[in-house]
Amino acid sequence: MRHLSPNFIIETRNLLSSAKKRSKLLIMKQDIHPQYYTDAKVHCVCGNSFTVGSTKPEIKLEICSACHPVYTGKKKFLDTAGRVEKFKARQGRVIAKPRIKKEAARMDKKMRKDKK
Repeated sequence: MRHLSPNFIIETRNLLSSAKKRSKLLIMKQDIHPQYYTDAKVHCVCGNSFTVGSTKPEIKLEICSACHPVYTGKKKFLDTAGRVEKFKARQGRVIAKPRIKKEAARMDKKMRKDKK
């Protein structure tokens, strides 16, 4: 084990104690936090509105606890902007591409065999 000089130990203790003093004196930075609105108005598409605390003065929702199927017990299908159709179309394109490549590879093999 390396022996430390007494001066090194004293300097280290002084640095630690001054760091503790500095950490107590640190204050949160000013003017970097957004304004907090305690009475922010929330409006849902279903017509429900209520107030909450937020950094935005007004919030618009597509679905809230008053119309969400989990809370109401009603099944409700929401398809905004045809997302289901877009997904199905995208899946159809992905599945069709490998088949075309496989068929092209088979045709390639047949042509090579015929040439021999």
